[in-house]
Amino acid sequence: MCACRRHRYNAPVKFFATFSGQLLLAFIAGAITTLAFAPFHAWPVALVSLVILFSQWQGAGSPLRVAAIGFAWSLGLFLAGVSWLYVSLHVYGNMPALLAGAAIFIFCLYLATFLAVAGWLQARLRVNATINLLVLMPAAIVLGEIIRAWFVTGFPWLVLGYTQAPSDNNITPLLGYAPIIGVYGITWLIALTAAVIVYLAPKLSGLVVSVIERRIAIVATISLWIVGVLLMSFDWSTPSGQPLTASLVQGNIAQHLKFRQDQLQPTIDNYLELVEKSRGKLIVLPETALPLWLSSLPVDVTAAFAKKAIANGGNLLMGVAYQDNAFAFYNGAISMGQDPSQRYAKQHLVAFGEFIPPFFSWVYQWLDMPMSGFTPGPETQAPMSLSGHLLAVNICYEDTFGREIARPLPEAELLVNISNMAWYGKSLAADQHAQFSQLRAVETSRWMLRSTNTGVTAAINEKGKIVAALPQFTRGVLEVAAVPRQGMTPYVRWKDWPIYLGLLAVLGFAIFKRR
Repeated sequence: MCACRRHRYNAPVKFFATFSGQLLLAFIAGAITTLAFAPFHAWPVALVSLVILFSQWQGAGSPLRVAAIGFAWSLGLFLAGVSWLYVSLHVYGNMPALLAGAAIFIFCLYLATFLAVAGWLQARLRVNATINLLVLMPAAIVLGEIIRAWFVTGFPWLVLGYTQAPSDNNITPLLGYAPIIGVYGITWLIALTAAVIVYLAPKLSGLVVSVIERRIAIVATISLWIVGVLLMSFDWSTPSGQPLTASLVQGNIAQHLKFRQDQLQPTIDNYLELVEKSRGKLIVLPETALPLWLSSLPVDVTAAFAKKAIANGGNLLMGVAYQDNAFAFYNGAISMGQDPSQRYAKQHLVAFGEFIPPFFSWVYQWLDMPMSGFTPGPETQAPMSLSGHLLAVNICYEDTFGREIARPLPEAELLVNISNMAWYGKSLAADQHAQFSQLRAVETSRWMLRSTNTGVTAAINEKGKIVAALPQFTRGVLEVAAVPRQGMTPYVRWKDWPIYLGLLAVLGFAIFKRR
């Protein structure tokens, strides 16, 4: 074979091998990003992962290759980070193992498309290597997250900004921005920092940076992080009264036992005993604590709950499914005790868990999901007035949507989340979910009280610190003194609009520069 033919043969092989290596590296970088979230809390891994992604994008050469690299990175992130969905589908939903695995893989492919499209767009709008790296690439990360959190009811899980939630073993310097620009703003700052690191490394960026430009980039980035630390000392709210004693109940009912008829009475007895032990003026039971519709709850049980709450000088709040007069079914919460009974209806439902999207009713033949087919509650619901304070209730998955948690504020003085994470077994899901609650507390400058079936049952203060928690998969009552607070953070006032406008500004800037 002559040299020219060997060259024509070897060139595609070499390209395929190189590009396959890039995709594999991007996939691995995305997968290890899971370590940046709870329970690992290794947040610098997110920074390293984005450095790898941006350096790959910088040398990709075409928008389609950029999209493929972004797709591989996201696929790695979600296959590693939301693998716990398999537990709910197969172990507790009784979906066949192969079908459950295929469903999770297809779902992750779907989730990966958002960053692929955002990456393709920034490459298609190419201005020059420097502007794309420092301006368009960080914006693409944020755009991918925001669209994923909105499209088809949204799935805002594993947003990179959550990696800045505090833990006992680390310092998270960008958390101070949460009350101002929210979790997506923090994602933008993490991505911008990663872009600067690539910019300063010629072997990664392919750019020649002058000494002055290098110094400006370093000083600006360090200043950004220092300001984030200083902002954590600023109080965006003030106490609005004496601490409220709260009893957060964790029943620890295994999911495979929860809806068994022979376990109904033991479940009722379990919660009656835990409520009787509770000492708080506010007693909180988790999502659908008793596996019955509100209309089917034994009268003597609700009477015992109310009696204990009144004896404590307050109220009991518990998760319960109920039906209204219009034949709509809600996953909700109801209060009983000293104050008039009040209700909350979950407004943001989980697709394929609490409702089936149109044209997907056939999924029911593969899933065993008791208490599904719910109706969304109204978008605007007043806080509950309990024990002299206004409480904003949210149920399970709802606290992944910052703008929705901010709706009842600034009137609400405390946030309360009730959840049942038993659907996901001993996986990463419960720790990740608690981390999301931490960001909601910081964004709103409010305490978040969490009562869950199997964990994480915890009290989180306005700085995002978990001040007390029960061990997961244990039965007990967490007694805390929560501080009600008043005031309005910039995030509560503006929600995610500054980020939306920032993305529009970046788009306009790129179009203007190209012209």
